[in-house]
Amino acid sequence: MEKENKMFCYQCQETANNTGCTQVGMCGKKPDVAAMQDLLVYVTKGLSEITTRLRECGEEISPDDNHRVTFNLFITITNASFDRESIIERIKDTLECKKRLLDKLNQKCESDDRGEKIQLTDAAVWDGDESEFFEKAAKESVLSTDDEDVRSLRQLITYGVKGMSAYSKHANALMKEAPEIDAFIQRALAATLDDKLTVDELVAFALETGEYGVKVMSFLDGANTAAYGNPEITRVNIGVRDNPGILVSGHDLRDLEMLLEQTQGTGVDVYTHSEMLPANSYPGLKKYPNLVGNYGNAWWEQKKEFESFNGPILMTTNCVVPPSASYKDRLYTTGATAYPGCKHIPGAYGEKKDFTEIIEHAKKCPPPKEIEKGEIWNGFAHAQVEALADKIVDAVKSGAIKKFVVMAGCDGRHKSREYYTEFAKALPKDTVILTAGCAKYRYNKLDLGDIGGIPRVLDAGQCNDSFSIAVTALKLKELFGVDDINDLPVIYNIAWYEQKAVLVLLSLLSLGIQNIHLGPTLPAFLSPNVTKVLVEKFHIAGIDTVEDDMKLFFGESAAG
Repeated sequence: MEKENKMFCYQCQETANNTGCTQVGMCGKKPDVAAMQDLLVYVTKGLSEITTRLRECGEEISPDDNHRVTFNLFITITNASFDRESIIERIKDTLECKKRLLDKLNQKCESDDRGEKIQLTDAAVWDGDESEFFEKAAKESVLSTDDEDVRSLRQLITYGVKGMSAYSKHANALMKEAPEIDAFIQRALAATLDDKLTVDELVAFALETGEYGVKVMSFLDGANTAAYGNPEITRVNIGVRDNPGILVSGHDLRDLEMLLEQTQGTGVDVYTHSEMLPANSYPGLKKYPNLVGNYGNAWWEQKKEFESFNGPILMTTNCVVPPSASYKDRLYTTGATAYPGCKHIPGAYGEKKDFTEIIEHAKKCPPPKEIEKGEIWNGFAHAQVEALADKIVDAVKSGAIKKFVVMAGCDGRHKSREYYTEFAKALPKDTVILTAGCAKYRYNKLDLGDIGGIPRVLDAGQCNDSFSIAVTALKLKELFGVDDINDLPVIYNIAWYEQKAVLVLLSLLSLGIQNIHLGPTLPAFLSPNVTKVLVEKFHIAGIDTVEDDMKLFFGESAAG
């Protein structure tokens, strides 16, 4: 069938007009790629329905099949894969797996626990060939669910599970497994196919997604610290040296470790970019002498920063911006990322990736152009904050610290995000920012000073390290002896962009945290009724002007 030049996608904050991208994605995704991503999600949901049924019959699901589900979802996260052909191969692979497990289900579990024949949805049994892919994708798009509220909740769950899959994949890369989390991911995906579930039941599933969000972030935190040690408070260099370099962006610490191992003695330096910045605070990574520091800022500035870096760039996870022709031949992808015309470095779980080509490429390139100098603080994960607990408690009791402001989340291109820089500048001098994720680039290079030696920006790390912020809040709850976490002197003003941030939001809600302000816009996929539920139950709100929000959070005197 001829591909139709239309799409519908509203999974990220920058979606067109805050309603949905219908011609081409704001991320640069083309309609044919969007269609294949929709179909990949659909067949992965079908696979998950089968695996969920098999578990109900007492059958185990192999790690390979669990990984297939999480990797498929990771591919469809915003700014990960733009390569239609590789997505089509994933669809074919998933259909083969689905057929194999469906045969097993039919052999092992002909009936359910009531003795009735197992009924499966179309997603579980559909087995079309490639000639049918685009027609099927159009039929099973996001808008195929007619009820607006059901559609909204199904997407909220799906996007949360996409974020969960990304975090799970990073732990899997370190050879760690969490079958309980895999089982939930698949059970949640299967639930989005179930027309019998009510709105209330879907709301409960969304909150359960948040509970498992906390679990998966804890799982990844444990995998990272077991491999590389607890992050240490570190001053990270943001300048350059005179050697040729490789710039590593994304989130996958194992990819960075393998590259650092293979660049030893080559004369090639390695720099982190965007969400890879926190790698500089892990003892097991900072031990490498050619890990120079961090180059540049958040993901959306990569076009100018990749240009000036001069050397090759390795994209380990999502955050790919369609590259300019001037550096496209220097952009390498690996893992879930892919872009047509860019070299992809393969490697399955547990395999040692061969980075020879990118290292040899770097040797032929001039050193990076210096775009800034100095150092920035990093490494304030929960172990380090707990080590400072007494000092922090004393500062709060003395009145030196009046409030903590959680400003975690994502950065993005919209001019409206300047709000977060101005908000940080306007904060009273007796407040401390707790941050994680690339949202920090809006204020982590500001000279905000310290309070009794405690920096006013405590950066816990990557977006998954929002877990550290949650742990810190729970530790403060214990230290101050309050019964309700919402009685702490903590304000939540969070920026979001893509699906991992959706999971972080659901995770915070699952911990009972209320009065979260979310911006720069509320998600387009939340229907008015679903938004109303979140507002009434959790008092979620958007953002206003900096002046008005200062009055809201700190009273009239703070607006200056």
